[in-house]
Order: sequence, then structure tokens, then C-alpha cells
Amino acid sequence: MTARPSLALLQPGDAFPPLSQAWPARSPAPGLIAAGGTLDVPTLVAAYSATIFPWFSEGEPILWWSPDPRMVLPVTRFRLHRSLRRVVQAFRANASCEIRIDSAFEAVIAACAAARRPAQSGTWIGPEMQQAYAALHRAGHAHSVETWVDGRLVGGLYCVAIGRAVFGESMFTEVNDGSKIALTALVALCRAQGRPLIDCQQNTHHLAFMGAAEMPRAEFAAAVRQLAREPAAPWRFDPVYWDALMPRSPADR
Repeated sequence: MTARPSLALLQPGDAFPPLSQAWPARSPAPGLIAAGGTLDVPTLVAAYSATIFPWFSEGEPILWWSPDPRMVLPVTRFRLHRSLRRVVQAFRANASCEIRIDSAFEAVIAACAAARRPAQSGTWIGPEMQQAYAALHRAGHAHSVETWVDGRLVGGLYCVAIGRAVFGESMFTEVNDGSKIALTALVALCRAQGRPLIDCQQNTHHLAFMGAAEMPRAEFAAAVRQLAREPAAPWRFDPVYWDALMPRSPADR
């Protein structure tokens, strides 16, 4: 029987262990690297800058992860399939539809926590996580991309941003394709602002269908180290950003 790897137990303020100490792919918890510590803003910034993120259920200690390989979406490889293209084009053409950034962050994260997912019996976005990411948002490192129709929030996502590095967290929708529109807007924003990668954390068929692919953790970590040091444009969405994915013909302008 293979021995279970050791696990770093963090006290508040402790540094994270090197990524080489994360549990390997064939262990009981692939990518698990530490437990404990806190979810304060400096700890979360340090974690994401090192490609580590928290993921745990209520009643568990804080668990920190950095899987290898990592699911990553290079924004130039995003696949805007025909059906979604039609949806986004209709959204873009409707004056009552808009993308907003950070106008309802706490509502977005609460909706993500409440969203039902077939493969999960509960949510990892408990009250402690919601409070921590709300603080990270107030510090300028967490953002929401929101789909609004007729003045109503109908879908969205939240993510973490350190420099030009972007880490996707969770999405929700209350209408068909509401979250997909928000994801497409995030890709358009990233293309327009020179943010080349969106971290997707885990491999899913849906993400692969949209262009995400696995990247060796060492390669991803090297990219994040560089991107996290680079200054980034303010988080905002200009409708012209859609042109990065769907250029209009002269007749449409």
C-alpha cells in the first residue's frame, strides 16, 4: 500500500509550502497542498500568486489546492460556437441587455453558492468563503462579470485577478445561457486588455468544449509569476470589447 503524502498544517501568517509538496495525481486528494491558515486578503493574494486556491466544505478546515495539470483557457483559443455566437449577437443587439462589472459582486457570489450542480450535493462557497472573497473584492482583487436583462441580474461569474493573471471561480445563471454570456464577456475583456489566460482549475467537458486545455502546473506557475507582476487595466467592460470575438461588418456600424 502506498503511504499517504504528508500535509502542511498552516498557522495564520505561515508561508505556503512549495508546489512540489502538493499531493500527486494518483493520491486520494490530487493537488492538495496544505490545510489551515486564514482566508484574509494577504493570504489569498499570496495563494493565487502561487497558483494555490482554497476549496473546502462547511465543517472542514481550510484546504488549499494546486492540481497538476491545471485546466487553463488561453483566451485566443476560446471557441465561440455557432449557437452561442447567435445568443451573444442577439444580446449585444438588444438595448435592454448589458454586461456590468462589479456592480453586484456579493449578489453574484451568493447566487453562485446557491446554484444547484448535478455532480455536487452542496456548495464550497459557504459564508466564510463569501465573506473572504467580498473582502478580496473590496481590495480590488476579485471581480464579478454580470449579465443583466431589463434591469435584472440573470447570470454571471466571479473571478480573482492578480496583475494580469485571471482565475475563474464560479458561475450561475437564471436563464438559458446567462452564465455563458458572462464567460464570453470575460474572454472579450481579457483579449481587449491583454490578459492571456483564464485559470479554470479543474478539467470538465464543458470547459474543454470551449477551448480550455490542461497545462503542466510548472508551466502555469511560471506564466502566473510573470503575469502577476504586470500592471493591469482597470476592470471595466466596454461594448466595443465584443469586437475582439465578433467583429462587426461595416454595414453593422
